[in-house]
Amino acid sequence: MCPVYYEYYSVGYRRRSWVVRWLVNSVALLITAAVIPGIQIKGVFTALLAAAVMGVINAFVRPVFLILTLPLNLLTLGLFTFVLNGLMLLLAAAFVPGFEISGFLAAVLGAFLLSIVSSIITRVAQA
Repeated sequence: MCPVYYEYYSVGYRRRSWVVRWLVNSVALLITAAVIPGIQIKGVFTALLAAAVMGVINAFVRPVFLILTLPLNLLTLGLFTFVLNGLMLLLAAAFVPGFEISGFLAAVLGAFLLSIVSSIITRVAQA
């Protein structure tokens, strides 16, 4: 087996990858809260907790909603996914104290900016 292949699929690599993704999403959430006036995060620990809750919600709740809203998503050519991401962000804010979103528009804009910032940080971190 190729050493690179073995390292990529090792437990240590997957654990590091998960932690890096969690930290990247936390930083992206802090940047998003700084840019969007309707999103407020009280501190770094709150951002870490919010990123963890968002990870759980995106892993378990979001796929169910994506399947349930598939006809609407097809009808809008995938644009309803932005609305769904905003709803997932609002759901995460409901569970995390110190993470507040003022309205639905702030949630949708925040989810959009969060995905952009997160992907940029991930690309920079991989380079």
